[in-house]
Amino acid sequence: MEERREDNNEVSLDKKTIDVLVANIIPTSKYFEARFDHLQSQIDIIWKDVNDVKSELKEFEKRVDSRFTELKSDMDKRFEQVDKRFEEVNKRFEQVDKRFEQIDKRFEQIDKRFEQIELKFDKLIERIDTKIDAGMRENRNFTLKLFTFAMTFSAISIIALIGRVLRLF
Repeated sequence: MEERREDNNEVSLDKKTIDVLVANIIPTSKYFEARFDHLQSQIDIIWKDVNDVKSELKEFEKRVDSRFTELKSDMDKRFEQVDKRFEEVNKRFEQVDKRFEQIDKRFEQIDKRFEQIELKFDKLIERIDTKIDAGMRENRNFTLKLFTFAMTFSAISIIALIGRVLRLF
């Protein structure tokens, strides 16, 4: 099995050499089976990794969901506490409103009391005027003393009443 060289520099091959070359160059079915098995094992590994990533992602989603659930429940509790505080503030404002209503009633009572005192003063002044007009003109100094006394008493009464209302004494 010799190779022959011709003058035009061409190499000639015999059939056996060609068969050996073809057998060594073209892979056999065992080669393809080994390659397919290797590819299949790589695909299996990739699928296993994909499934692992999926399961880890599901676990991560569960953890994130649980954290959000905890956060939501914590926020709900805080909002409930804020709502309770607002209710307490509303109750306090209602109490303040009641106190203002009581103060308004007291001022109304004080106004009525002043009206009564004014009526009493008017009646007292009318009595004094009637006595003056009725015949006590000869004793004018005495009448003026009574009138002065009445006015002083009224002023002291008003001052005492105002002091009492303002709780000065």
